[in-house]
Formats: sequence, structure tokens, C-alpha cells
Amino acid sequence: MRRDRTLAAMEVCVTFDNGPDAGTTPGVLDALAARGVLATFFVVGEQLAGARALAERAHAEGHWIGNHTYTHAAPFGRVLEPGAARREIEATQALIGDLAHPDRLFRPPGGGGELGPDLLSPPAVEALTAGRYTCVLWNAVPRDWEDPDGWVERALAQCRARERTLLVLHDLPTGAMRRLPRFLDAARDEGARFVQAPPEACVPVRRGAVTASLAGLGGEGRAPT
Repeated sequence: MRRDRTLAAMEVCVTFDNGPDAGTTPGVLDALAARGVLATFFVVGEQLAGARALAERAHAEGHWIGNHTYTHAAPFGRVLEPGAARREIEATQALIGDLAHPDRLFRPPGGGGELGPDLLSPPAVEALTAGRYTCVLWNAVPRDWEDPDGWVERALAQCRARERTLLVLHDLPTGAMRRLPRFLDAARDEGARFVQAPPEACVPVRRGAVTASLAGLGGEGRAPT
């Protein structure tokens, strides 16, 4: 008889994209602090410019701050303007400044969470390798922005499906993060262990070195020479 997989002995790495947001991020930080969970916040430059104090609080509480481009306008594979990828990355990194993780964490916009050929581009990979960035992708997206009330069960199911989960949530004013405490408590009740370091399988570029194939992601498979 088949037994359903549980979260016991599994690792969950929680990340937040697209903030910081003055109405949402404080509650997220409170929920994490109350449970001793450390996460990574991939910030959008336009958001960070108006809410740097929230990133400073997150950093002071042990969370990692990563780069999620300046405007989050589109996946890099759909950006045709020369130099746009480098500008999007470097403008936000400059704003992050001394809050940056030593690995210079970066996450590209995903266009709805899809890992596909539009995700990266050769110019984007060139900017990441030249700037010695670490590109952090994901393997679980419960689409909290679409379903603010129902995403928790979907997130738990995604976590049960693998031994190491890198979960993408969003600290945005959709109301979804009001359910964050329920997710954290339910996952821990099932035996999940929260970790901050991403699974190696989700890191195709580390400190500027391509460590896994980028085939199928729009990066032409290898670092520029």
C-alpha cells in the first residue's frame, strides 16, 4: 500500500520575491522571527529605493538579501534592448550595497514562475559571470499572488514532492502573506527543517562560474569565453 510522502526529514528553503513592501514585509519578518526561520529576500530595485529600512531590518535579523532586477519588467529572454540586462542587475546591486550577501545572490524574473527559454539570455549570463553573481532559481512556486487564500496546501504538497525544496513566495500586498504563519507551522509540524542555503540543483551559476547546464533556460548552456 502506497504511503503519502510527508515533510519529515525534508529541507525547505524559503525565499521572497518582489519586495520590500511597507504593508507586507514587516508581517513577514515578524512571522519568521517568531519561528526562528531564516529566509532570503530577492528585492526589486524600485521597491528597495522606497523601503530600504525594511531590507536593513531583514539583514539585521539574519536574512539574506538578493537582487531581483531593478524593474522586474520581463524575463531576460524577452528583453531586446542592448545593455538592459546588465543595467537591471547592476542598478539594484548598487542599491543593495553593504546589505549584499558575499555570494552576490541574484534571481531573474520568471514570468509566472516558469523555468524556460525566456528566463535568461546570453547578455544576462555575461553580466552574471562578469559580476561574479550567484544565480538562485527555484523548484517550487505555489503561485501565492494568484491564490492568496489557497496557496498553503499547494506549497505543502510541493514540499512533500522532493527532499530539498526552494520555495518562492512574494512579500507583496496581495493578502497572501497573512497565511505565512499557517504554512510555516504546518510544515514544521510535519517535520520539515527550514534551511537558508539553496539546494545546489537550484544554483546554476555560483560566484560567476557556471556550475550547471543553462540549456533550456536561454543562457546558451555555458559561460561566455
